Amino acid sequence: MWDHRSSDRPRVFAHRGAMGHAPENTFAAFELALAQGADVIEFDVHLSADNQCVVIHDETLERTTNGTGIVGETTLADLKRLDAGSWWGPEFAGQQLPTLDEVLAWASGRCILDIEIKADPVPYEGIEARAVDLIRHHKMQDQVLVISFDHRVVQRVKTLAPELATGILYNCRPVDPLALARACGADAILPTCDFCDAETIEMAHAAGLSVNSWATSDPAVIARLAARGVDSICTNHPDRVVGVIGRREG
Repeated sequence: MWDHRSSDRPRVFAHRGAMGHAPENTFAAFELALAQGADVIEFDVHLSADNQCVVIHDETLERTTNGTGIVGETTLADLKRLDAGSWWGPEFAGQQLPTLDEVLAWASGRCILDIEIKADPVPYEGIEARAVDLIRHHKMQDQVLVISFDHRVVQRVKTLAPELATGILYNCRPVDPLALARACGADAILPTCDFCDAETIEMAHAAGLSVNSWATSDPAVIARLAARGVDSICTNHPDRVVGVIGRREG
């Protein structure tokens, strides 16, 4: 299992890569994120019509590719024909939608991956098992954190692969976030910055959970989160977070 607690400064999670500077969820954004000092690459996974794990945020294609339709109704071969970069700028023309298999191979020995499994509004039967199989195939059990807004997805991943670090996403102020984590065996909580208060961080750490905040590029917010002791800060602009808290040594 990845050591999800941070012992010095917060880790920098690159939200869909360096999506403030390059087309989200592409290798261009991932490479740039590492160049800017990101420690972890966060990205989203859906299933194609032929049950392949594809890296894209939306369940539809229109916003970030030149295609149309629903990811889950499109084969991987057809998804690979799409341009996922030109919408951002001509210099990114030809960027493809990566697969989870490709990203795992790319990241092996280079960085940690924060894999968000999408299940809303489209649930994908078997996506958890498919993702776990790929992680194990690449021997990346110690290089991933698997997360979801659908906490049942997190529970299923933990049941299939107790050796994986997992986390629950939320955008609210739960009465008991620790209970939410315990209910699905999660190792981390991932609240938005607005709900990442000092009390929650202290309670989570006392319970052995890491706290991974998302998503901000505001220097004042970054400094405040770091002072509170969060384990990571997720951002669209890794360079801005590194500018406040510095690069991790080693």
